[in-house]
Amino acid sequence: MKNLLFISMMLLCIITTAQAQKQIRDESIVNQQERMVFKQWDRKKFTPTSGFLGLNPYYWLTWGLHPNYPKTDLRPLGPAGTQTQRLSAVTGMQQTDKNYELQSDTLAQTSLLQVAGMSGVLSATDPLWILYYSRQLKGVTDFDPGRALAAVPQIAREQVIADGSLDWYTREIAILSERLEAARTTILERGARILSYHRLLAEYRKISALWGDKVIAAAREPARVEVRQELSSEEMKIDGWTPESDVRTAKEILNKRKY
Repeated sequence: MKNLLFISMMLLCIITTAQAQKQIRDESIVNQQERMVFKQWDRKKFTPTSGFLGLNPYYWLTWGLHPNYPKTDLRPLGPAGTQTQRLSAVTGMQQTDKNYELQSDTLAQTSLLQVAGMSGVLSATDPLWILYYSRQLKGVTDFDPGRALAAVPQIAREQVIADGSLDWYTREIAILSERLEAARTTILERGARILSYHRLLAEYRKISALWGDKVIAAAREPARVEVRQELSSEEMKIDGWTPESDVRTAKEILNKRKY
């Protein structure tokens, strides 16, 4: 008897457990879950249906208070759903961001090109500097006082050193060299840099012309000194003054001059 009662209780537990684990599938719930995602929004799958002549009470209990619900597509991922709209907006914003990024990159490249054109680092690569100004201003960039003195005639070298002409020329070229270096290294627009080269070249030519005049004057100075010494050493005897004697004296002086 006890064994029979134990077996009956075991069977009851097994049956109860089997019923508790039974899978429940409600088509209405499944259809609702599918409608709320993306799969379908079919009017025929809104269960329970109205039934014969609309007499199904479950239909009215479910949809009676929401008669327009089956007619309106409320899927977030539907063709006009909120999630679809959001994803479309995100896609549009991404494209807008790409356009802004492209525009920013273009502006950055343009700015870099402008900075590169204004930077003094690349001034040595300027075609106008390479083809013209570097050659015209070579006397400033490659100036050497020794070479400048060697170009002076031997007769005038001591004079240009003694009267300070060489020091003056060296000092002026050094000033031009500093200004030229500043024009080449400072951040400037290309037009302003070229104008600086032009002004410095004009000043260099003027200083070079003055240096040439000083060299010529120094070369003539020994001859002038010699003439002055000859004139000061001669004794002029004037027995009686007449206008003709002045003329003769002037002619003698002109005949003795070499320059």
